[in-house]
Amino acid sequence: MKLTREDRAALWSAFRQMRPAQKIEYIFTYFRLPIFLTVVALVVTGSLVYQRVTRKEPVLYAAHINVSVGETLEGRLTGDFVTSLGKDPKRAEVYLYQALYLSDNPSQEDHQYSYASRLKVVSAIESKQLDVALMDRKGYDILSHSGYLLPLPDLLADDPDLQARLAPCLTANTVVLEDNAVEYQLGEADRYEAETREDVNALELTSLPLFAQAGFPKKVYLGVIANTPRADTAARYISYLASAPAEGL
Repeated sequence: MKLTREDRAALWSAFRQMRPAQKIEYIFTYFRLPIFLTVVALVVTGSLVYQRVTRKEPVLYAAHINVSVGETLEGRLTGDFVTSLGKDPKRAEVYLYQALYLSDNPSQEDHQYSYASRLKVVSAIESKQLDVALMDRKGYDILSHSGYLLPLPDLLADDPDLQARLAPCLTANTVVLEDNAVEYQLGEADRYEAETREDVNALELTSLPLFAQAGFPKKVYLGVIANTPRADTAARYISYLASAPAEGL
């Protein structure tokens, strides 16, 4: 029911005459729902504004598969690369998937972790949110055999000097074009058969200054994901890694 001017004046006069505790009780009794909704709206709006202001733009998506790096090297692989692009690390980032584990034959204890990592990698690739992978030989073999890696001569073709400088690091691996793995595992085929080809699809990084002093116990490789929509940035990332000095590690 709509109050008349006289009714509103009478209510206001009565409110002014209440003691502070009565005013609080009155407001809580009759206005708690509008106040609650207003507070919720302010919190949601503030959260959205904060996320928008502080959100970083991914310039590249990277994954570390079966390898771990120290905090200093991680900074060189992420924040320093962002700076090399002329961007502010507070507003842009290399989005990093860490602690991923891939294996064709994981132990029983590692099976669930390996399965979850494989799902994460495949999901990131299918959503085009994975551009480069730093990995050990086991991870490299899995991604290569699955056809997930881009042939690097194609990527480096526009920079012959860089391609020539990296020639000793370029590595070939098998790509499985078609196989009978499912039938073989189900016992429907007597032997495993596959149609394959060899692609030069990774860089072995050990000889590069940035990685030579990092103390990796085994060789590490860098591959570029075949369906990346950021191939130009991936090429710049490779150029950055090839030129980055080892100072500070």
